[in-house]
Amino acid sequence: MKLAKIHSFESFGTVDGPGVRFIVFLQGCPLRCLYCHNPDTWKMNGGKDYSAEEVFQQIQKYYNYIKDGGVTISGGEPLLQIDFVIELFKKLKKAGLHTCIDTSGITFQEDNPEVLEKFLTLLEYTDLFLLDIKQIDDKKHQILTGQSNTKPKAFLSFLNEHKKPVWIRYVLVPGYSDDEQDIIHLHEFLNQFENIEKVEVLPYHTMGKVKYEAMDMEYPLEGVNPPSKDAVKKTKEILGVK
Repeated sequence: MKLAKIHSFESFGTVDGPGVRFIVFLQGCPLRCLYCHNPDTWKMNGGKDYSAEEVFQQIQKYYNYIKDGGVTISGGEPLLQIDFVIELFKKLKKAGLHTCIDTSGITFQEDNPEVLEKFLTLLEYTDLFLLDIKQIDDKKHQILTGQSNTKPKAFLSFLNEHKKPVWIRYVLVPGYSDDEQDIIHLHEFLNQFENIEKVEVLPYHTMGKVKYEAMDMEYPLEGVNPPSKDAVKKTKEILGVK
């Protein structure tokens, strides 16, 4: 029986996919996004062990509330634990629930046959992907997250090839992801794909700062304020967000 490291649950989520959703936050993430508001999800040795059946039973308690919404798996980076996600999603699809994954795509490996086979299996049981595109410029992406954006971009191409619906999420961080030319290039990149149903612009916020203080960690974006309403509006206009 495959156990997963789970950080937490949210029973009535309304912003991570369509409708009212049960959200499972998995432990572990290979990225170190400067704006991350959940640094307590980074390490795999945190959280609590659950089997897919135990999580499924938790979700079943809320079936009447989420039957017209569904279940979203988030993190951390949930696809670090792809075997568990597949096992859980098989149960959820059998129960008739909509399934969604909130991911950065950073674990995708198109040149690894074993990993690729798992991703192909995942597609069979996943209705929607929420994909974080954090920065279209690779060097700036590495500054912002600690890693290249090659895998996230390849993952979006993979999802498009297999006609899987995607919602793009873009966090607008002053000084890091608000350059107008970068946003224009992002728009041009996204226009290549036919499977993108929605683009969301998420303004950076400082609500996670208290977690850094509680964990005795230095907050990476000390002094960086949330973007202005005008900046958010301009970004949405460039990206064609209605």
